Order: sequence, then structure tokens, then C-alpha cells
Amino acid sequence: MEIIIINGPNLNLLGKREPEIYGEDSFEDFLLHLKGLFPEVSLHYFQSNSEGALIDKLHELGFSYDGIILNAGAYTHTSIALADAIASIETPVIEVHISNVYARESFRHHSYLSPHCEGVIVGFGLRGYELAVQYFL
Repeated sequence: MEIIIINGPNLNLLGKREPEIYGEDSFEDFLLHLKGLFPEVSLHYFQSNSEGALIDKLHELGFSYDGIILNAGAYTHTSIALADAIASIETPVIEVHISNVYARESFRHHSYLSPHCEGVIVGFGLRGYELAVQYFL
């Protein structure tokens, strides 16, 4: 089984950025932990701060992978283009958010992506990625 985790803008700063919201672990460290939990899964990772790069990666892998776990960061609330890319591919996508977006600013309460995703996992910290992998298994 091949699954990719795709993280969007500012998620390269996990462990440094607002640790009271996002925690103190880098995603690279967490990814090693995740791979240890699921050795039977070929788990890949991609991060970009660029909307176009995220769309390109969805197009590239969206017809061959078994699952995509997507945390699009702020693009979740702004990007119709990213929503269209998800709607255009065959691979199922799980939308993940580390923080509880519904406990934050009101502009974060709307997702353009959710209608095109298999499901949404919100507010469980980095464990949300683990839950998403479990869903695909």
C-alpha cells in the first residue's frame, strides 16, 4: 500500500511555529515514528508552501497511490484550485488539520476541500495523520 502525506504552507515549521497550537515535534521526527507504527505501508511525504506545487503533486500521484493524506494549511480555506485538483483525481484524500480549526478564527471554519475528500480529521494534533493511515488500512 502506498500512501503520501502532503503538507501545505508553514507546516515545514512544525516544532518551531506556535508550539502551543501545533506542538513541539518536527514533522520529520513524527514521520519516523509513523513509519515505525506502519511498517507494512510505503509512506511518502511532500511539503510545499506553494499552491501550484501541491496541485502538481496531487496530479502526479492522484491516479497511482492508494491514499493521500492532505493538510493544506491555510489553502484549505482559500483555494478553489486545490479543491478542483482533489475532485479531478481518483486516489481518495483524507483532509487533516492538527489544530481544531472550529475553535479558532471564523475564517478557518470553512473548507473548500472537504466536499471532495473521503473524510476530515480535525484537532487531534499529529495523531490525526496516524488516524488517517489507519483509515486507509
